[in-house]
Amino acid sequence: MNLLIFEYASALGIKDPALTAEGKAMLRGLTCDLECLPASYLISKNIDSIEGSQCKPVVIEGSIDDWILDNISQYDYCLPIAPEEDFILCGLTRAIEKSGVQVVGSDSDAVRICSDKYLTYRILKDKVPVIPTHRVAWEDIGLYAPGISGEKVVKPSDGVSCSAVQIVDSEESFKSATRKVRAISSLPYFLVQDYIEGDSASVSLLSNGKRAIPLSLNQQNISTENGTINYNGGKVPMTHPLEKEAKKVAKKAVESISGLKGYVGVDMILDDDEVYLVEINSRITTPYVALRNMLNFNLGEAIVQSTQGKLPGEFTLEREIEIQKKGNRLNLNVIS
Repeated sequence: MNLLIFEYASALGIKDPALTAEGKAMLRGLTCDLECLPASYLISKNIDSIEGSQCKPVVIEGSIDDWILDNISQYDYCLPIAPEEDFILCGLTRAIEKSGVQVVGSDSDAVRICSDKYLTYRILKDKVPVIPTHRVAWEDIGLYAPGISGEKVVKPSDGVSCSAVQIVDSEESFKSATRKVRAISSLPYFLVQDYIEGDSASVSLLSNGKRAIPLSLNQQNISTENGTINYNGGKVPMTHPLEKEAKKVAKKAVESISGLKGYVGVDMILDDDEVYLVEINSRITTPYVALRNMLNFNLGEAIVQSTQGKLPGEFTLEREIEIQKKGNRLNLNVIS
Protein backbone atom coordinates (compact mmCIF):
# COMPACT_ATOMS: atom_id res chain seq x y z
CA MET A 1 0.00 0.00 0.00
CA ASN A 2 1.40 3.35 -1.10
CA LEU A 3 -0.54 5.94 0.93
CA LEU A 4 -0.60 9.74 0.75
CA ILE A 5 -1.92 11.81 3.66
CA PHE A 6 -2.66 15.49 3.44
CA GLU A 7 -4.19 18.12 5.70
CA TYR A 8 -5.40 21.14 3.76
CA ALA A 9 -4.00 24.01 5.84
CA SER A 10 -0.57 22.39 6.29
CA ALA A 11 -0.30 21.56 2.60
CA LEU A 12 -1.39 25.04 1.58
CA GLY A 13 0.97 26.78 4.00
CA ILE A 14 -1.70 28.58 6.01
CA LYS A 15 -0.23 29.99 9.22
CA ASP A 16 -3.36 31.41 10.85
CA PRO A 17 -3.44 29.77 14.33
CA ALA A 18 -7.24 29.86 14.37
CA LEU A 19 -7.24 27.54 11.35
CA THR A 20 -4.15 25.41 11.79
CA ALA A 21 -4.02 24.20 15.42
CA GLU A 22 -6.49 21.34 14.96
CA GLY A 23 -5.26 20.43 11.47
CA LYS A 24 -1.63 20.15 12.54
CA ALA A 25 -2.59 17.98 15.51
CA MET A 26 -4.59 15.62 13.28
CA LEU A 27 -1.78 15.40 10.71
CA ARG A 28 0.78 14.71 13.44
CA GLY A 29 -1.38 11.92 14.85
CA LEU A 30 -1.94 10.29 11.47
CA THR A 31 1.73 10.34 10.54
CA CYS A 32 2.50 8.57 13.82
CA ASP A 33 -0.33 6.04 13.49
CA LEU A 34 0.49 5.20 9.88
CA GLU A 35 4.30 5.26 9.89
CA CYS A 36 4.24 1.45 9.75
CA LEU A 37 2.92 1.75 6.17
CA PRO A 38 4.69 3.13 3.12
CA ALA A 39 3.04 6.49 3.82
CA SER A 40 3.89 10.03 2.72
CA TYR A 41 2.33 13.37 3.62
CA LEU A 42 2.07 16.71 1.86
CA ILE A 43 3.57 19.74 3.59
CA SER A 44 3.98 23.29 2.34
CA LYS A 45 7.51 24.63 1.92
CA ASN A 46 6.45 27.32 4.41
CA ILE A 47 5.55 24.83 7.14
CA ASP A 48 7.98 22.72 9.19
CA SER A 49 7.85 18.97 8.64
CA ILE A 50 6.43 16.75 11.39
CA GLU A 51 9.17 15.99 13.92
CA GLY A 52 9.72 12.37 14.85
CA SER A 53 7.54 10.93 12.08
CA GLN A 54 8.82 8.08 9.92
CA CYS A 55 6.40 9.05 7.13
CA LYS A 56 8.00 10.76 4.15
CA PRO A 57 7.29 14.50 3.77
CA VAL A 58 6.47 15.66 0.26
CA VAL A 59 7.18 19.40 0.12
CA ILE A 60 4.95 21.40 -2.22
CA GLU A 61 4.23 25.00 -3.10
CA GLY A 62 1.23 26.54 -4.75
CA SER A 63 -2.14 24.95 -5.43
CA ILE A 64 -3.06 21.59 -3.90
CA ASP A 65 -5.56 21.03 -6.73
CA ASP A 66 -2.80 21.37 -9.35
CA TRP A 67 -0.46 19.12 -7.40
CA ILE A 68 -3.11 16.42 -7.13
CA LEU A 69 -3.89 16.54 -10.85
CA ASP A 70 -0.20 16.15 -11.71
CA ASN A 71 0.97 13.72 -9.02
CA ILE A 72 -1.75 11.80 -7.19
CA SER A 73 -1.62 8.86 -9.63
CA GLN A 74 1.74 7.91 -8.06
CA TYR A 75 -0.18 6.64 -5.02
CA ASP A 76 -2.58 3.77 -4.40
CA TYR A 77 -4.51 5.44 -1.57
CA CYS A 78 -5.07 8.98 -0.34
CA LEU A 79 -6.37 10.16 3.03
CA PRO A 80 -7.50 13.81 2.76
CA ILE A 81 -8.43 16.17 5.59
CA ALA A 82 -9.95 19.40 4.33
CA PRO A 83 -12.79 21.78 5.23
CA GLU A 84 -16.29 21.37 3.85
CA GLU A 85 -16.40 25.15 3.39
CA ASP A 86 -16.86 26.18 -0.25
CA PHE A 87 -17.03 22.41 -1.01
CA ILE A 88 -13.23 22.16 -0.79
CA LEU A 89 -13.22 18.60 0.58
CA CYS A 90 -15.81 17.50 -1.99
CA GLY A 91 -13.76 18.88 -4.89
CA LEU A 92 -10.52 17.33 -3.70
CA THR A 93 -12.20 13.98 -3.06
CA ARG A 94 -13.71 14.00 -6.54
CA ALA A 95 -10.33 14.77 -8.12
CA ILE A 96 -8.70 11.88 -6.24
CA GLU A 97 -11.49 9.51 -7.32
CA LYS A 98 -11.19 10.56 -10.98
CA SER A 99 -7.48 9.75 -10.90
CA GLY A 100 -8.27 6.14 -9.96
CA VAL A 101 -6.73 6.45 -6.49
CA GLN A 102 -8.75 4.98 -3.60
CA VAL A 103 -9.91 7.55 -1.06
CA VAL A 104 -9.38 6.60 2.58
CA GLY A 105 -12.61 8.24 3.65
CA SER A 106 -16.08 9.02 2.37
CA ASP A 107 -16.83 9.14 -1.34
CA SER A 108 -17.46 12.48 -3.04
CA ASP A 109 -21.25 12.10 -3.23
CA ALA A 110 -21.48 11.56 0.53
CA VAL A 111 -19.09 14.46 1.14
CA ARG A 112 -21.27 16.66 -1.09
CA ILE A 113 -24.34 15.89 1.02
CA CYS A 114 -22.56 16.54 4.31
CA SER A 115 -20.96 19.73 2.98
CA ASP A 116 -24.41 21.29 2.54
CA LYS A 117 -26.14 21.12 5.91
CA TYR A 118 -29.54 21.64 4.30
CA LEU A 119 -29.10 18.55 2.11
CA THR A 120 -28.13 16.60 5.24
CA TYR A 121 -31.21 17.92 7.03
CA ARG A 122 -33.56 16.93 4.18
CA ILE A 123 -32.21 13.39 4.04
CA LEU A 124 -32.26 12.81 7.80
CA LYS A 125 -35.30 14.74 9.05
CA ASP A 126 -37.61 11.73 8.81
CA LYS A 127 -35.03 9.27 10.12
CA VAL A 128 -33.48 10.84 13.24
CA PRO A 129 -34.29 13.82 15.50
CA VAL A 130 -32.84 16.96 13.93
CA ILE A 131 -33.12 20.66 14.79
CA PRO A 132 -35.94 22.35 12.82
CA THR A 133 -34.14 24.11 9.97
CA HIS A 134 -35.25 26.70 7.42
CA ARG A 135 -33.43 27.58 4.20
CA VAL A 136 -33.51 31.30 3.39
CA ALA A 137 -32.42 32.75 0.05
CA TRP A 138 -30.30 35.89 0.21
CA GLU A 139 -32.93 37.90 -1.66
CA ASP A 140 -35.53 36.98 0.99
CA ILE A 141 -33.67 38.45 3.98
CA GLY A 142 -35.91 41.53 4.03
CA LEU A 143 -39.05 39.40 4.05
CA TYR A 144 -37.79 36.97 6.71
CA ALA A 145 -36.14 39.39 9.15
CA PRO A 146 -39.28 41.06 10.60
CA GLY A 147 -40.57 37.66 11.71
CA ILE A 148 -37.59 36.90 13.97
CA SER A 149 -38.81 36.35 17.54
CA GLY A 150 -37.07 34.44 20.29
CA GLU A 151 -33.57 33.04 19.90
CA LYS A 152 -32.58 31.55 16.56
CA VAL A 153 -29.29 30.30 15.11
CA VAL A 154 -28.09 31.74 11.81
CA LYS A 155 -25.38 29.78 10.00
CA PRO A 156 -23.92 29.09 6.56
CA SER A 157 -25.20 25.91 4.97
CA ASP A 158 -21.66 25.11 3.79
CA GLY A 159 -19.74 26.22 6.89
CA VAL A 160 -17.09 24.45 8.90
CA SER A 161 -16.74 24.25 12.69
CA CYS A 162 -18.41 27.30 14.30
CA SER A 163 -17.45 29.71 11.52
CA ALA A 164 -20.07 32.52 11.29
CA VAL A 165 -22.55 30.58 13.46
CA GLN A 166 -24.47 33.15 15.50
CA ILE A 167 -27.38 33.38 17.92
CA VAL A 168 -29.87 36.12 17.05
CA ASP A 169 -33.01 37.42 18.76
CA SER A 170 -34.06 40.47 16.77
CA GLU A 171 -34.36 41.82 13.23
CA GLU A 172 -31.21 43.91 13.74
CA SER A 173 -29.06 41.03 15.04
CA PHE A 174 -30.44 38.77 12.31
CA LYS A 175 -29.40 41.14 9.53
CA SER A 176 -25.97 41.62 11.11
CA ALA A 177 -25.49 37.84 11.30
CA THR A 178 -26.47 37.32 7.66
CA ARG A 179 -23.78 39.77 6.53
CA LYS A 180 -21.11 37.67 8.29
CA VAL A 181 -22.49 34.47 6.80
CA ARG A 182 -22.64 35.89 3.29
CA ALA A 183 -18.97 36.88 3.49
CA ILE A 184 -17.88 33.23 3.70
CA SER A 185 -20.64 31.21 2.03
CA SER A 186 -20.63 30.05 -1.59
CA LEU A 187 -24.31 29.05 -1.65
CA PRO A 188 -27.33 31.19 -2.67
CA TYR A 189 -28.95 30.57 0.71
CA PHE A 190 -28.24 30.26 4.43
CA LEU A 191 -29.90 28.47 7.34
CA VAL A 192 -32.00 29.54 10.28
CA GLN A 193 -32.50 27.00 13.06
CA ASP A 194 -34.37 26.92 16.33
CA TYR A 195 -32.03 27.58 19.24
CA ILE A 196 -31.88 24.48 21.45
CA GLU A 197 -30.61 24.73 25.01
CA GLY A 198 -28.41 21.80 25.97
CA ASP A 199 -24.97 20.24 26.04
CA SER A 200 -22.87 20.44 22.87
CA ALA A 201 -21.46 17.03 21.99
CA SER A 202 -20.21 14.88 19.14
CA VAL A 203 -20.00 11.17 18.40
CA SER A 204 -16.93 9.72 16.69
CA LEU A 205 -17.63 6.69 14.49
CA LEU A 206 -15.94 4.31 12.08
CA SER A 207 -17.93 3.23 9.03
CA ASN A 208 -17.32 0.75 6.24
CA GLY A 209 -20.00 2.31 4.04
CA LYS A 210 -22.75 0.00 5.24
CA ARG A 211 -22.32 -0.35 8.98
CA ALA A 212 -21.06 2.21 11.48
CA ILE A 213 -19.76 1.69 15.00
CA PRO A 214 -19.70 4.54 17.54
CA LEU A 215 -16.33 4.91 19.27
CA SER A 216 -17.08 7.65 21.79
CA LEU A 217 -19.37 10.45 22.88
CA ASN A 218 -17.34 13.65 23.18
CA GLN A 219 -17.98 16.87 25.06
CA GLN A 220 -17.60 20.10 23.09
CA ASN A 221 -16.44 23.18 24.95
CA ILE A 222 -18.47 25.91 23.27
CA SER A 223 -18.52 29.56 24.32
CA THR A 224 -20.74 32.41 23.14
CA GLU A 225 -19.57 36.00 22.93
CA ASN A 226 -21.92 38.69 21.63
CA GLY A 227 -23.95 36.00 19.91
CA THR A 228 -20.95 34.43 18.16
CA ILE A 229 -20.30 30.76 18.91
CA ASN A 230 -16.71 29.54 19.38
CA TYR A 231 -15.16 26.06 19.74
CA ASN A 232 -12.50 25.86 22.47
CA GLY A 233 -11.84 22.12 22.73
CA GLY A 234 -13.63 19.46 24.73
CA LYS A 235 -13.33 16.18 26.60
CA VAL A 236 -13.20 12.54 25.48
CA PRO A 237 -15.20 10.60 26.48
CA MET A 238 -18.26 12.48 27.75
CA THR A 239 -20.52 10.99 30.40
CA HIS A 240 -24.17 11.85 29.87
CA PRO A 241 -27.55 10.21 30.66
CA LEU A 242 -28.34 10.24 26.92
CA GLU A 243 -25.03 8.65 25.84
CA LYS A 244 -26.61 5.44 24.52
CA GLU A 245 -29.32 7.34 22.66
CA ALA A 246 -26.79 9.78 21.18
CA LYS A 247 -24.67 6.91 19.84
CA LYS A 248 -27.77 5.18 18.47
CA VAL A 249 -28.89 8.33 16.63
CA ALA A 250 -25.39 8.98 15.27
CA LYS A 251 -25.08 5.40 14.02
CA LYS A 252 -28.46 5.52 12.25
CA ALA A 253 -27.65 8.89 10.68
CA VAL A 254 -24.30 7.74 9.26
CA GLU A 255 -25.79 4.52 7.95
CA SER A 256 -28.59 6.52 6.27
CA ILE A 257 -26.18 8.34 3.93
CA SER A 258 -24.63 6.06 1.33
CA GLY A 259 -20.87 6.36 0.90
CA LEU A 260 -19.88 7.59 4.36
CA LYS A 261 -16.72 5.65 5.18
CA GLY A 262 -13.74 5.78 7.49
CA TYR A 263 -13.82 8.21 10.39
CA VAL A 264 -17.03 10.25 10.67
CA GLY A 265 -17.99 12.84 13.29
CA VAL A 266 -21.59 13.68 14.21
CA ASP A 267 -22.32 16.93 16.09
CA MET A 268 -25.26 16.99 18.48
CA ILE A 269 -27.12 18.93 21.15
CA LEU A 270 -28.23 16.93 24.19
CA ASP A 271 -30.94 18.50 26.33
CA ASP A 272 -32.55 16.98 29.43
CA ASP A 273 -34.41 14.24 27.58
CA GLU A 274 -33.80 14.57 23.84
CA VAL A 275 -30.97 14.19 21.33
CA TYR A 276 -30.79 16.59 18.38
CA LEU A 277 -28.47 15.97 15.44
CA VAL A 278 -26.76 19.16 14.23
CA GLU A 279 -24.53 18.03 11.35
CA ILE A 280 -22.29 15.27 10.02
CA ASN A 281 -18.58 15.74 9.31
CA SER A 282 -17.47 13.31 6.60
CA ARG A 283 -13.83 13.48 7.68
CA ILE A 284 -11.49 13.11 10.63
CA THR A 285 -12.41 15.56 13.40
CA THR A 286 -10.55 16.95 16.41
CA PRO A 287 -11.49 14.19 18.94
CA TYR A 288 -9.31 11.85 16.85
CA VAL A 289 -6.18 13.35 18.48
CA ALA A 290 -7.42 12.21 21.90
CA LEU A 291 -9.02 8.93 20.81
CA ARG A 292 -5.82 7.66 19.18
CA ASN A 293 -4.26 7.73 22.66
CA MET A 294 -7.17 5.98 24.33
CA LEU A 295 -8.25 3.05 22.18
CA ASN A 296 -6.73 -0.42 22.49
CA PHE A 297 -6.05 -0.49 18.74
CA ASN A 298 -4.28 1.74 16.24
CA LEU A 299 -6.98 4.21 15.17
CA GLY A 300 -5.14 5.37 12.04
CA GLU A 301 -4.82 1.80 10.77
CA ALA A 302 -8.46 1.13 11.65
CA ILE A 303 -9.54 4.11 9.52
CA VAL A 304 -7.70 2.65 6.54
CA GLN A 305 -9.12 -0.84 7.18
CA SER A 306 -12.68 0.48 7.57
CA THR A 307 -12.63 1.89 4.03
CA GLN A 308 -11.68 -1.61 2.88
CA GLY A 309 -14.72 -3.08 4.66
CA LYS A 310 -13.21 -4.18 7.98
CA LEU A 311 -14.37 -2.70 11.28
CA PRO A 312 -12.83 -3.39 14.71
CA GLY A 313 -14.54 -5.79 17.11
CA GLU A 314 -14.83 -5.18 20.81
CA PHE A 315 -12.71 -2.30 22.07
CA THR A 316 -11.99 -0.37 25.23
CA LEU A 317 -11.35 3.28 25.97
CA GLU A 318 -8.55 3.96 28.42
CA ARG A 319 -8.18 7.31 30.19
CA GLU A 320 -10.16 10.51 29.99
CA ILE A 321 -8.54 13.32 28.01
CA GLU A 322 -9.33 17.02 27.86
CA ILE A 323 -8.64 18.91 24.63
CA GLN A 324 -7.73 22.57 25.00
CA LYS A 325 -7.47 24.86 21.98
CA LYS A 326 -5.07 27.70 22.77
CA GLY A 327 -3.68 29.90 20.00
CA ASN A 328 -1.70 27.81 17.54
CA ARG A 329 -1.64 24.71 19.72
CA LEU A 330 -4.04 21.97 20.69
CA ASN A 331 -3.14 20.68 24.15
CA LEU A 332 -4.13 17.28 25.54
CA ASN A 333 -4.49 16.88 29.31
CA VAL A 334 -4.99 13.41 30.78
CA ILE A 335 -7.67 13.69 33.47
CA SER A 336 -7.75 10.05 34.54
